[in-house]
Amino acid sequence: MPTPSGTAARPIPWLFSRSVDLMTFGGSALLAFAMLGIGGVFGWLHQDTPSWAWVVAILLIDVAHVYATGFRVYFDRDELARRPWLYTLTPALAFAISWAVYSESVDAFWRCLAYLAVFHFIRQQYGWVALYRSKGGETSRWGRWIDTSAIYLATVYPLVYWHSHLPREFWWFRPDDFASFSLDWSAWLAPVYWSAMAAYVGKAIWLAGAKRKFNPGKDLVVATTALCWYIGIITFNSDYAFTVTNVIIHGIPYMVLVYWYHQSAAQSQQRPLPGVAMRLSRFVGLIWILAYVEELVWDRGVWHQREWLFGAPWNLQSVEVVLVPLLAVPQITHYVLDGFIWKRRTSKRLATLASPAGE
Repeated sequence: MPTPSGTAARPIPWLFSRSVDLMTFGGSALLAFAMLGIGGVFGWLHQDTPSWAWVVAILLIDVAHVYATGFRVYFDRDELARRPWLYTLTPALAFAISWAVYSESVDAFWRCLAYLAVFHFIRQQYGWVALYRSKGGETSRWGRWIDTSAIYLATVYPLVYWHSHLPREFWWFRPDDFASFSLDWSAWLAPVYWSAMAAYVGKAIWLAGAKRKFNPGKDLVVATTALCWYIGIITFNSDYAFTVTNVIIHGIPYMVLVYWYHQSAAQSQQRPLPGVAMRLSRFVGLIWILAYVEELVWDRGVWHQREWLFGAPWNLQSVEVVLVPLLAVPQITHYVLDGFIWKRRTSKRLATLASPAGE
């Protein structure tokens, strides 16, 4: 089919490859919706998340993806040497500040941690859109405004609805970790939300038809983010629904990115590498082990909820004021460092990943 005058068909701007991108973003969303459907069939939408789903979504994906940051930073000697102060002071300050806040107010600690996590989740989705825009060579200001509005509102609007309709049957870390809005701001934000979604769809259709420009990876990120956040937070008032729609599309793509980055670094050293299956099993196996160890200490030392998986509780109430902030250090470090380690101007490999297709 001929292209309009003055335009030329561009290569499709996949980040990793067509199959990897589709499996990473589309596959993680399909897994989330499959688990949501299973939950509907078995009645789990009206009760707490069952143990098997907690293991899959929280232990093996959510907690594990936090430790994937280790492969990007702490298991990479060259990266550690490049910014030693940042990578040393971040966990140290995370513990010191957490201990100070927790010792003053347990509720304030969990609320601060919840909002830090929320900010991290929102920014990650925007980060994917920014990478795809760069990969597609999209530089127009109006296009950036539409894309940015769509991806931010895809997450912010459901969160505003959540804050405006408390209490809900689910929470981020623990009950009452979100502040309640006295006014239903979601009703005011809804027209803006739907307008942003319509503008994004309209722009994508116009670019495809008039300019022959396609960016299906970016469209997939925006669509799956909007669907999962809307359904998981607004459509269903369910702990199970929120769990499976929230963490799967967040954790799996992050692990794929870290694995790609780690392997590209290893390949650049021009030394023999084990097979793909061995490399992948080492990567996944290590972060799963670290996630299990962390959750074991959380459960036996603090929560006392899953004796069947982690063993009998420990009596550590006397040191809880130190233990809880210490256990929070990995995730706080993950949240903070993510604001530094994935900037294209400071990482040649990431800049290469996001360079326009065909260059």
